[in-house]
Amino acid sequence: MIPIIYSNRFLLHETGYMHPEQPERLTVIVNKLKASTVADEIEWIEPSSSRDAIKAIEQVHSNTYIDLVRAYSIRGWGCFESTQIFPNSFEVACLAVTAWLDGVDQVWAQGKPAFVLARPPGHHALRDEGMGFCIFCNPAIAAIYALAIGNIKRVGILDWDVHHGNGTQATVENYPNIAFCSIHQSPGYPHTGKIEEQGKFHNVLNLPIAPGSTIENYYQLFETKVLPFFHNFSPDLLIVSAGYDANQADLLSKINLQPKDYATLTQYCLEITPKVLFGLEGGYELESLSQSVLETIKSCVNQSK
Repeated sequence: MIPIIYSNRFLLHETGYMHPEQPERLTVIVNKLKASTVADEIEWIEPSSSRDAIKAIEQVHSNTYIDLVRAYSIRGWGCFESTQIFPNSFEVACLAVTAWLDGVDQVWAQGKPAFVLARPPGHHALRDEGMGFCIFCNPAIAAIYALAIGNIKRVGILDWDVHHGNGTQATVENYPNIAFCSIHQSPGYPHTGKIEEQGKFHNVLNLPIAPGSTIENYYQLFETKVLPFFHNFSPDLLIVSAGYDANQADLLSKINLQPKDYATLTQYCLEITPKVLFGLEGGYELESLSQSVLETIKSCVNQSK
C-alpha cells in the first residue's frame, strides 16, 4: 500500500477567480486515483490532528511573517505577490505542513514511498514572504523536521517542478546535511537558480533547462548530474518537490514532458533510495496533472511489490 496524505480541508484555501492554483487541482487527482487500476494499492491518510505545525514552521519562517499570514486570514484577504490569502488560508497552510511532516513519519517508519496530496504548494515561500502561490515552505520545513526526529542524518531534496525552488534553496543551502537539486526552466519564474549557486557547503545543484526541452534532456541530466550528486551525498531520506507543470499541456511553462514521463522521473528517484516523500507542488492543466500524479503512484506501487 502507498500512503497518500490528503484531506478535503485542503480545498478550503481559496485563490480567487481563474487563479491557476485552484482547489480542483486536488479533486481531479483524487478522482483519477480512485478510478485507477491501483486504487486498491492506495492507503488514504488524514493529516494528524494532534501535531503542532507552528513549531516546525518557525524553524523556517519568521514570527513576523507567520503572524501576518494569520492576520490576513482573519481579516479575510491579503496578498504576497501572486499568493492570495483568504479566510481559511492560514489554517489550510498549517494543515499542509502537518501533512508533509506526517509524510516524513510514514516514509521513515515503513521504508517505502509516500505522497503528500496537499495545497497550497510551498517551494517558493521565503522566510518573510510568500510568493509563487506558496505560503509556507513545505519541503524545507519537512527536511529540517526529518533531521530532528532521530536516525535521519542526511536529507536530499529534489525539485522537479518546472520553476526553481528558490524558497527551499534559500533555507537549506545553509545546512550541510541537506542536499538540494532543482531542475527548472530558464529563463522563467522566479528567475533564480543559476548553475553557479552551489550553496555554502557545495550542497546545491541547479540544473536550468531551456524551453522546448523533452524527456531526453531529463534522461541526460539524471544520468550525468542528478544521480551522481545524490549517490555521493547518500541521503537517508529523499524529499521530492513534485510539480507537474513541465507538462507540454501546461500553459505556465514551455517544457515538453508528457504525463508518462513522470513514471521515469519517479523511478530515478527510487534508484536513489526507496525512502522517498513526494509532495505536490505545481501543475495546473488538470488532465495532465492528474495523469502525471497517477504515473508517479503507479511507479511507487510497482517498486513496492
